[in-house]
Amino acid sequence: MSHLPLQPLVKVDQQAIGQLFVDYLSSLQIPAELVEQDHAHWVCVAVEHIEHAKQLFGEFALQPYHPKYQQAAWQHGEPSQAMPNHAFSGVKQQFLAQAGPFTLVVFALCWLVYIAANLGLGRTLFGELSFFNTLSTQVLLTEPWRLIGPAFIHFSLLHIAFNTLWWWQLGGAIERVFGRWQIVNLFLLSAIASNLGQFLVAGPNFGGLSGVVYAVVGFAWFAGWLMPEKGVGLSKPVVGFLLIWLVLGFVDILPINMANTAHLVGLIVGCALAWLNAQKR
Repeated sequence: MSHLPLQPLVKVDQQAIGQLFVDYLSSLQIPAELVEQDHAHWVCVAVEHIEHAKQLFGEFALQPYHPKYQQAAWQHGEPSQAMPNHAFSGVKQQFLAQAGPFTLVVFALCWLVYIAANLGLGRTLFGELSFFNTLSTQVLLTEPWRLIGPAFIHFSLLHIAFNTLWWWQLGGAIERVFGRWQIVNLFLLSAIASNLGQFLVAGPNFGGLSGVVYAVVGFAWFAGWLMPEKGVGLSKPVVGFLLIWLVLGFVDILPINMANTAHLVGLIVGCALAWLNAQKR
């Protein structure tokens, strides 16, 4: 037990997960303890290290099953019970633990549509899921799914891999920390707004989860800034890379076509929802 004064950093639902993070902090010579109080588990950290620990927990919350945390557990004592021993079950456990049910459903739907399209159903699926050719009250009432349909359409392996991996990681973290309805609202609002924005600028021939991905990026970015105690955030280099990628798309120097308006609208929606969430608190 450390002789330095400890301050509560974050409450965790599972004791094993909290102990895993405490062991990781101990491996970095940061005094920390897992304290149980009122049937809850609190990670407590030495006051002088609290800001550094917040940043570390933001990274831990995104990938709690990363091998470096298990390695720290082995060095500190017994390995965490949260980590499976079998290699395959470990990968499966990490994949499922990272994301909640809604995040996984969207992930699966994107891949099912992509696989079906590559089996010869591409034209049919695009015809059923693409955005409206023209907007009217009648088509909105008879085919409302087209408002979000383009989010499930991807045109290459790189396209869907990039989008679904970001969605799985950031969307999963948001669902786990902020709740299922928060990620459902974020998905629906960003999909509808980004698809509509892209349609108004460039017409109906587009697809991809990119607008939603930029929404979860914006949400995680602002949440890390406005609510750091939640443990959801993005590092400055990652945010910088994604913003530069956004700008490069608008100046049209990249060798690929991108739904730039959808990216920008999604980013704005994500930032706005994170800000509103912080204001409610």
